[in-house]
Amino acid sequence: MSVESVFPRLEPLLPLVSKPVQYVGGELNATVKDWDATAVRWCLMYPDAYEVGLPNQGVMILYEILNEQPDVLAERTYAVWPDLERLMREHGVPQFTVDAHRPVGAFDLFGVSFATELGYTNLLTALDLAGIPLHAVDRTEDHPVVLAGGHAAFNPEPIADFLDAAVLGDGEEAVLEITDITRRWKAEGRPGGREELLLRLAETGGVYVPRFHDVEYLPDGRIQRVVPNRDRVPFRVFKRTTMDLDAWPYPKQPLVPLAESVHERMSVEIFRGCTRGCRFCQAGMITRPVRERSIEGIGAMVQRGLAATGFEEVGLLSLSSADHSEIADITKGLADRYEGTNTSLSLPSTRVDAFNVDLANELSRNGRRSGLTFAPEGGSERIRRVINKMVSEEDLIRTVTTAYANGWRQVKLYFMCGLPTETDEDVLQIAEMAKEVIRAGREASGRKDIRCTISIGGFVPKPHTPFQWAAQCDPDTVDARLRKLREAVNSDRSLGRNIGMRYHDGKPSLIEGLLSRGDRRVGRVIERVWREGGRFDGWSEHFSYQRWVDACATELEPLGVSLDWYTTREREETEVLPWDHLDSGLDKEWLWADWQDALDEREQDDCRWTPCFDCGVCPAMGTDIQVGPTGRKLLPITPVGQGSPVRNPALTGG
Repeated sequence: MSVESVFPRLEPLLPLVSKPVQYVGGELNATVKDWDATAVRWCLMYPDAYEVGLPNQGVMILYEILNEQPDVLAERTYAVWPDLERLMREHGVPQFTVDAHRPVGAFDLFGVSFATELGYTNLLTALDLAGIPLHAVDRTEDHPVVLAGGHAAFNPEPIADFLDAAVLGDGEEAVLEITDITRRWKAEGRPGGREELLLRLAETGGVYVPRFHDVEYLPDGRIQRVVPNRDRVPFRVFKRTTMDLDAWPYPKQPLVPLAESVHERMSVEIFRGCTRGCRFCQAGMITRPVRERSIEGIGAMVQRGLAATGFEEVGLLSLSSADHSEIADITKGLADRYEGTNTSLSLPSTRVDAFNVDLANELSRNGRRSGLTFAPEGGSERIRRVINKMVSEEDLIRTVTTAYANGWRQVKLYFMCGLPTETDEDVLQIAEMAKEVIRAGREASGRKDIRCTISIGGFVPKPHTPFQWAAQCDPDTVDARLRKLREAVNSDRSLGRNIGMRYHDGKPSLIEGLLSRGDRRVGRVIERVWREGGRFDGWSEHFSYQRWVDACATELEPLGVSLDWYTTREREETEVLPWDHLDSGLDKEWLWADWQDALDEREQDDCRWTPCFDCGVCPAMGTDIQVGPTGRKLLPITPVGQGSPVRNPALTGG
């Protein structure tokens, strides 16, 4: 395939589409390399629109790590909107990268990062536009190896037919190992063709190649077993864990979007992993153990990133950022450093029991005092015990009272609906909690203009969590509970007018549940939905529930299974789950015991501060929890002389 830029053919189409700037590339800190000077070429994709995909940290990190290798080239592509897709098909323009507008089909490796399963149809669009056969079995040596990563890759079975391989866990070291294997195979003259390259990847034990595992089913539709069909392929595939985050201070040169994006900020991941043990949270379970970045490492990344981008907001990211053992020193040190510079700090969401007003004041010292977001997740004490979200209503009221008394006017509370064992009363307690927040806030602030917004998402059981066996709540029940909740909020107008309510109907959550816990038979549903026009299923204006229901009826029912079978059915302890051969490090028996504790409404402590609960991760990964405090502080930046941090090329990247 030609590697010439398709931009001369693309440019005349851009005035005819919405947001054409998202397709032109040339962002600050983007990289374009000479094709012929490199041995291995990656195309990285986030399968959503540019405005969602460009800020994605995972893709940005891998893009930079790969391009630092002298003989490796990495470029990016994103999902194109349906208006441009139509024109590309009419004019024969293939899926292209935004960096050099090269055809995606010309690359050696096509890595796709899935944060959510609702991006699967966008993968098929990209493959089809790129001229890459949808089914891995139909690809030849001339096509890229299609790899999946991201959280959804921990159960890639629903898209197994479309993937050559999947990588579980952290990608920093994995992409370099895959690159080395590909480089050697190409240098040797591509011995054994595509099959041999995939075998070399699979035999590392850290790359899953679906074609090398056969799935056998029982007469009732359940899986009997999943077994390798090649001698060189291990039975289980392990996840990657990057332990020393300070050794991987990426991104050093964050990309700055040309078009408006969902996050207009420079982000630094301050630690990875979480052991709070929220039973619904796949991210917390699959990213164990906790690995903290040092306070000096964070300071250097912030300094370098701000110098490289010009952003005025720094997001301190992790699953529970306020749990960093030195968060107070980090926020105070950064606020001191950037006082008077209009550089603000933000935490994406703060745990109620980790919040204090000193932390909040440091976050808002140099920027605007925006709203605070907390996530109680469940409305009643009982349901919070079930999900292991150990936050009492008293904790919440005390926290928001402190916030309102110190000048905040807006609090956002995040909940889920459809949780295991949930009743109407559990959901209606959300209204009472919100009203109590308003009452407490008015009393603490002496003002009437404070607001509380409750945001509610549908619960989706996820693989590798204690809730992987749970029955998902049907959309009609979720929607009925949310209607009752709205009525309860509005029953007292004096309080209700200060309470905003945002929620999504339960239908997209059910389809996400199908794709989360599905097996290989679900692939034909995805393909049918795509062929019938399914695109951007994570966007409400493009999502069609009926299209998915109809595709399930057509494709699954002849096989003896159904949409309900995959979603609203509770699993038994002994059932072989589609992802059991993919090792997240968690012991399945421990997950089952935690599921039983959930049904008994028993809480579990955070093992970071208490004795080990034997979840299996640390011995399985050969790792241990990494945690401060170090007792170190961030030093002020004084740009004078050669020894100054500001003039240090190692810190500034200049």
